[in-house]
Amino acid sequence: MLNFLSDVTALKVNSDRLYSATHDEIKSGATTDIYFINTRDVLSSVGMLDTEVTAEIFTRTTGMFAGLAEVLELLKDAPVKIEALPEGEYFSPKEVVMRIKGSYGAFGYHETNLLGILSSSCAWATAARECVEAAGGKAVLSFGARHLHPAVAPVMEAIAVKFGGCAGASCILGAKLLGREPAGTIPHAAVLIMGDTVKLAQAYDAALPPEVGRTFLVDTFKDECEEALRLAEAMKDRLGAVRLDTPGERGGVTVELVKEMRYRLDKAGFNKVKIVVSGGLNPTRIKELSAAGADIFGVGSYIAHAVPMDMTMDLKEVNGKPVAKRGRLPGILENKRLIKVK
Repeated sequence: MLNFLSDVTALKVNSDRLYSATHDEIKSGATTDIYFINTRDVLSSVGMLDTEVTAEIFTRTTGMFAGLAEVLELLKDAPVKIEALPEGEYFSPKEVVMRIKGSYGAFGYHETNLLGILSSSCAWATAARECVEAAGGKAVLSFGARHLHPAVAPVMEAIAVKFGGCAGASCILGAKLLGREPAGTIPHAAVLIMGDTVKLAQAYDAALPPEVGRTFLVDTFKDECEEALRLAEAMKDRLGAVRLDTPGERGGVTVELVKEMRYRLDKAGFNKVKIVVSGGLNPTRIKELSAAGADIFGVGSYIAHAVPMDMTMDLKEVNGKPVAKRGRLPGILENKRLIKVK
C-alpha cells in the first residue's frame, strides 16, 4: 500500500508494459490522486489520520446504481461500515447512493477509485437499460468492447448484462465473469477472406459445434435481401438469423430495409429466420427498427460511450459531529433505501 508520499516517490514502474493498472496496483492506491496521499502525510503528522468520519456519495443526475460489488472488493479488508442502494435500482439527483463510516485512514485514499468505479458503472448500466427497455422484450446484445480500453471493457459488458438487462455480451471475459458464454458470430473480415457469404456460412456450419448460433452478416458483397435469401436457401433450417450492419456510406440500417428483409424472408417461407441489426444503435433507433421487424439488437457505442456520472464524496461527520463544506448540508442525509452491505 502507498501509505505516504515517500512510498510514492520510491515506487518504480516499468514503462515496458500495458498501461492499464493491475488489481494489486489499484488496491495499493497507485491509481488514486496524489493529493489523497499528501493528505495522509499531513494528518499523520498531527495524529489525526485515524479520525472517525462518515462519508456520503451522490451524483447530480438520475440513473441506475451499479458498481457496488467492485467497491466492496476494493474495501474488503478495510475496517469500515458501508450502506448503499441495492445494485440495479434507480437513484434521483443528489440522492445518497452510498455511505461509508470508519477511520479516514482506512478508506480516504481510495476516494478516486471509489468514484471512478461508480461513475462509469452507473453510466453503463443506465445506458444499457435504456436500450433494453426500448427493445420491449426483444434481445439486446452488448457489443461495445471495441469502443473501450481492454482493461475496462469486460467491466462494461458485465454491467450491461447483469444490471442493464442485456441478453448477452460479446467480450469473452465480460461474459465469463457472469458465468455465461460470450455471444457473437463472425466479422466482415471472415466473409471478405472467404470471398462469398454462403461459402463462409457453410464453412462456419461445418467447423463449429451446433450450440454456436448460426447468424451471418448479409451486407458484405451483395444487396442485403438477395444475400439473405441465398443464405436461407443454402442453410435451410440451420440458419438462425441474418445480421444487418450496413455502413453509413450505403445508407446504414434503415426502417425500410428491415421491413423489406422481413417481407422477403416471410414470402420465401423463411419466417423463422430472425433479423439482427447493429451499427450505431440507440434507444430511438431500436424502437423504430423493432417496429419494422428487427428481432435482436447489437449495441456497442451507445452503452460503451455513456458519459460517466459526476460522483461526489463528501465528509458529513467528523468524530460524530455534523460537518459540511459551504453549499452542502452538514450531517447525515437520511435515505431509507440504503441497506447495510458491510
